[in-house]
This record gives sequence, C-alpha cells and structure tokens, in this order.
Amino acid sequence: MAANSSIDPIDIGTLRTLVLVYDLQSFSTAAKRLDVNQSTISYAIERLRGALNDPLFVRSGNGVTATERCAALVGWARDMIGEIDGLASPVEFDPATAQGTITISCNYHERQTLMPQFSTRLRAGAPKVRLVLLDAAGHGDVHLKQNQCDIVLGPVGVVGDNVFRRHVLTDHYVCVMDRANPLARGRIALSAYAKAEHVFITHSGEWQPLYLEALKARNVEIEPVVSLPNHDSLARIIVGTGLVATSRIIWRGQCAAPCMSLRCRSAFRSRSTCTGAQGRPSQACTNGRAACWPRSPRLTPRKADAV
Repeated sequence: MAANSSIDPIDIGTLRTLVLVYDLQSFSTAAKRLDVNQSTISYAIERLRGALNDPLFVRSGNGVTATERCAALVGWARDMIGEIDGLASPVEFDPATAQGTITISCNYHERQTLMPQFSTRLRAGAPKVRLVLLDAAGHGDVHLKQNQCDIVLGPVGVVGDNVFRRHVLTDHYVCVMDRANPLARGRIALSAYAKAEHVFITHSGEWQPLYLEALKARNVEIEPVVSLPNHDSLARIIVGTGLVATSRIIWRGQCAAPCMSLRCRSAFRSRSTCTGAQGRPSQACTNGRAACWPRSPRLTPRKADAV
C-alpha cells in the first residue's frame, strides 16, 4: 500500500454521511437530519469524490441519484460501519444501566397487541431506556433504511442482506360488523362477502390491505363505500349500519363477527441500538435490523366467535 494513499483521509464519519445521502437521496435532507450546514455534507462527499475519482451522485430532479460505484461503496460501508459499531459495544450488556432510545415503527395492531407488554418489560428491565413509537403507515421500510427507527413490526416487505428477520406471530383476518347485520348470523359465503358494503383502512391513503391480493386471486374485487385513515373510529362507524370491515383478529369481541376470514402470516426482523452507560452503542433489547416479511395471504373459511 502506498504511504500516502488517496483514501487515507476518509474516516468513518464521512462514510456515515455517504450512506445517509444515499438513503435520503438528498444533500439538504441529510444536512437537516444531522443538524449541520449543507456545505458540511457537500465537503464530505467532495472528499470521497476526489479520493475515488467518481462523481458518486448526480442531480436528479430535486434530489440526487447514486452512481453504480457509489451504490457498491454504500453496501460495503454499511457492513463496515456495522462491524465498527459492534466493536464499540460493551462486551457485557447490562440493561439496568443502559441509556438511550429504542425507536419502533409499527401500526395500530402492533401497538394494541405487542407494545403494552413490551413497554412494561422494557420499563422493568431497562428503566433508563426511552421508547419511541412511529406510525409505520406503509413506510416502515423507509423508516428502517433511513435509520429513523431501530425495529419495524408489521406485514411490510423490507429486503436486504443487512437486515435480520424474525417471525413474531401469525394473525387472522376477520369480518367486523354490527351484531344486527344479517351477515352476522352465520358463516359468510364468498359471494355474499363480495356484495357487502366494505370499509377500508388506508392509513391516510398510504396502504393497500394485503387481503385484496388474496381476493383477486379468486377473481373477487371489492371497492370500499367508506375509507378511513386509521382504526380509531372504526367500531363507532360500523355500529347500526350494514358496513363490513375486514380486519385482524384483534377486533374479535368488539362487534358481531361470525365470518369468513383470510389467513395472513407476518414476520419480524430487527435492528436495535441503544446508548450504553458510557455513551457507546450497546446491545439493547434486540440486535440487528428489524422489519417484517409478508407471507402470501390465503383465503381460509373461518368462523369467529359472536358477541
């Protein structure tokens, strides 16, 4: 190796800046994320351009697009940054003294079913760690790739060799309706389900329900007569109407719900980092990157308990 290599001035901070610009596709957004001037970001990228003799990023509309060499460099930089962060972690991790923040991107169902117990256990085992929940709304993969969160929970597809995935639970879709709805009297035939007046939860227009693909595979297409941004008012809107919402099994018991259901498997993968007592990244509650892996929904006749 030459005594004065052109890449000698490149440090880990410069590589972190490169990865962030690549993920955000914007110099200005990266500067805001790091709370620095845009000139600081530009200077770091210019150093890399000179060292590697490659433009790395080219203008594209209001953002930037990475060159092929830049994309390859970012893949290598991610791995190296992860290894260095791992070396900086304490050999022994003590949750009781750990400090920092764990950010989880998830939606309504995960917040209702998993987060209460997780929060309780976190407070008991790591009382100095702060928990922040983000509304995934179909963008959990973006939150993860842009390092806005440590863990993603939900049926979203995030792919990549640098992510860790783990299956958490298998849930079912059920039909939620007013108990006086004629469809609540017994198992719903697929033809009757298709003709019903449906409610969709769209997460402010950012999400398409997974069960729609399973229905299309059976040549069944449904359109909503009511679209809601979230689940907050779902029960109140359904009561006293003929509306039918297809939702996960958490709603069983809140309305009359004898139903045909859709089975959908979801999985979980995680990266969680936390600041240790001495201000270094440490192994907190989980390690690795997090996200969910969607399994193809399958139409499965099922009758839920009526209430």
